[in-house]
Amino acid sequence: MSTTRNHTTHEVLNQAPPRVDVDEYALNPALREAVGVFAPGAATDRFHEIGRHVGTERYQHDAELANTLTPVHHAHDRWGNRVDEIEFHPSYHRIMEYSVSHGLHTSAWADPGPGANVERAAGFMLVSQIEAGHGCPLSMTHAVVPSLRLSPELATEWEPALMSTAYDPQLRDPATKSGVLFGMAMTEKQGGSDVRANTTTATPVGDGLHMLRGHKWFCSAPQSDAFLVLAQAPEGLSCYLVPRVLPGGERNPFLVQRLKDKLGNKSNASSEVEFDGTLGWMVGEPGRGVRTIIEMVGRTRLDCVLGATAGMRQGVAEAAWHARHRVAFGATLVDQPAMAAVLADLQLEAEAATWTATRLAAAYDDESTAYRRLATAVAKYWTCKRGPNHAYESLECLGGNGYTEAFPLARRYREQPVLAVWEGSGNVIALDVLRAMAREPESVAAFDAELSAQLGTHKLFDRHVERVRELIGRAASDPAAAPAIARRLVEAMALAQQGAVLLAHAPAAVAEAFCLARLGDDRSAEYGALPDGVDIAALVARA
Repeated sequence: MSTTRNHTTHEVLNQAPPRVDVDEYALNPALREAVGVFAPGAATDRFHEIGRHVGTERYQHDAELANTLTPVHHAHDRWGNRVDEIEFHPSYHRIMEYSVSHGLHTSAWADPGPGANVERAAGFMLVSQIEAGHGCPLSMTHAVVPSLRLSPELATEWEPALMSTAYDPQLRDPATKSGVLFGMAMTEKQGGSDVRANTTTATPVGDGLHMLRGHKWFCSAPQSDAFLVLAQAPEGLSCYLVPRVLPGGERNPFLVQRLKDKLGNKSNASSEVEFDGTLGWMVGEPGRGVRTIIEMVGRTRLDCVLGATAGMRQGVAEAAWHARHRVAFGATLVDQPAMAAVLADLQLEAEAATWTATRLAAAYDDESTAYRRLATAVAKYWTCKRGPNHAYESLECLGGNGYTEAFPLARRYREQPVLAVWEGSGNVIALDVLRAMAREPESVAAFDAELSAQLGTHKLFDRHVERVRELIGRAASDPAAAPAIARRLVEAMALAQQGAVLLAHAPAAVAEAFCLARLGDDRSAEYGALPDGVDIAALVARA
């Protein structure tokens, strides 16, 4: 008896083709338009080159490998010497080398001028759209510069290698390296965000050196060349530069206790570290450690906004790609009204985040310190908090495919929450906004001026600004009761912030849709429940 195998049972039909060999910058109209507004002199060919590179199958595969073949901690070498080295898969090094070679860590410092921070932000978002974890060391290296400059001698020593576009992952004497990366270690297990509860001590030992002893609960990118660390000096909590390798090549006692097993962010090594006779140089003034390191925190918060925005772009881009190639119930998914409404809403969220992130980056170009103090915290709170919901809804658009590790949105779904946790989770950020409003009233005035400039352009926006001002007034009149309304206040401020930038610069259909869907009385927390008047087709076309 003979049998004939039926090959048609495994014929692949009605599946979207691989989303590879695309130019992610060319496909992102919101980012292109925002760069045109806030960095009109930018050489956009550079962004197209980055967009094409991250759109390749090779880069996407490297991103997958870096998150599945994750970092490994080697406490000792084969002879028993304590080394505390972190081993990464070559895919991670390829990704890092590309980003560093394009200056996505410190280009805004190395080549300052109009639009420098916007250009760096655009490149950072493009690479983070595909591989998010390596953005952590890029971000910390970028953010360390203003803090380091509070001690000019240290800045002079370290900045040449910081500004370099050479990626050198070897752990050795910094004086022999052409490029270095920085990290930071602030939080401890008993305090978390309450860094004034830190117990790590710093004892002066002469020649400007201090000896540190203590334990840090979270230290990301422990493979970095040096770190800013908070420790208790005789004068109070102070900030220190702690290198992994001391001048001359001796290893500084920087004891990695373990790598954190995290929900996501798998390509990025996060760790607990112990200091035991570890040497560090004080940065900034004695007893002013929080004030010193807050310069770094402000810019890493900006990068949290950029990273969450990049994740939103990945989500809607993948969802729209699938919907344009998949047929169900007799029509392409993108042409099904229910799916079109979801895609439009996802795009609206990503548009608002993109325009806001780029506007915020521009505030770091024009030295509008008062505006960015409040605007950064507000945008960080809202954009990062919206990220996980956006990732989930994007994933659902792919159906079962989205829930598998073979597609990138499962990884993105796990990735987005970290950006809401890093550099201050929801309550910490909301309380920081209240603190800034009370201590720095000029920041409130600058934020309000941004909103005032768009009054009269849309009645829903005008009405929302009235609510924002009412909430600000309530918080100011009763500081003791203000924490109870802090989240409501910051959410209202964030929506006003997004509405203002969209009304000022985005296409009319986008700004109108935002006002109707986010500021109107019939707004919904559910993606796809858009009110009448939203131009769904226009938004979907931009996804």
